[in-house]
Amino acid sequence: MKKTTSLLALLALTAPVLAQTDAGKRLITIEGAPRGDVRNGPLTFTGNPVKAKVSTLNIEASQAVLTAPKGTALIEAKGKRTTDFTGNVKVTRGRLTATGNALAYSEATGQGVLNGSASATFTPDKTDGDTVTIKAAQMSLDVDNDRSTSTGGVTLSNGTQSGKADKLVFDEQRELALLTGTPSLTRAARGSQKELIITGQEVRALTKTKTLYVRGGVKLVQGTTTTTGDAVYYDDRKNVAYVVGNAVSVDSKSKVTVKAPASGYLEQRTDLARVRALNSAYKIPTDQFKLTGEK
Repeated sequence: MKKTTSLLALLALTAPVLAQTDAGKRLITIEGAPRGDVRNGPLTFTGNPVKAKVSTLNIEASQAVLTAPKGTALIEAKGKRTTDFTGNVKVTRGRLTATGNALAYSEATGQGVLNGSASATFTPDKTDGDTVTIKAAQMSLDVDNDRSTSTGGVTLSNGTQSGKADKLVFDEQRELALLTGTPSLTRAARGSQKELIITGQEVRALTKTKTLYVRGGVKLVQGTTTTTGDAVYYDDRKNVAYVVGNAVSVDSKSKVTVKAPASGYLEQRTDLARVRALNSAYKIPTDQFKLTGEK
């Protein structure tokens, strides 16, 4: 039976183990017996599958190639090495599972960049929730903060909600999606409710509670009703949107226009196709929509 040795143990034969610092948490451990130059690299791991671990990230692939910077021995390059995973790449962390054709991981940045039909699913913590699915041209997984950044034709689905953007940051701890770059979010038609499309400069969605905060030239389109303003808070479960800042709603069929007073806001009931102006201040709970560590 062929003996399996972890790379970390292999390198520890010639150097002391690093202390568990933040940089140490970025070090990669790859299982298996590699081929190549043990001292200078690169080392090639193959398996069915190859298994690796970085902090809370678990990686599987058909092949992994560990490389040190040119002119530096592998053991001296800890914290600066790179690993290229290819073939049926799968990454898991808690309730997140991501897949793609290739993954490039850098110990220096703590980033694993997934390419080739990158896709990720985030499962609910209870049976009655909806699975969040993200697809993009590229997806970068951060080992320092349980966060992923997707770019290039990004799509998000969460039950009856679906989003599009140029860039999406997903905070697994907060279950928060931040969409930028011509973002839009669509709530599919259901029952007597017509499809609702919300656009703005920035869309923030709490996927567990199904609430949204959209800011910057926001527009809500539902049937013949178009509502605009500076920002909106939308609660999908309660079927209500609160639009603030120069809020105006126009029904192209009935020609009815509803404007919020300078000191007020618009309340739009998406289940009743009703918009009304309220002469009081409404404060959007923006703190709920901050990424972990964001000020």
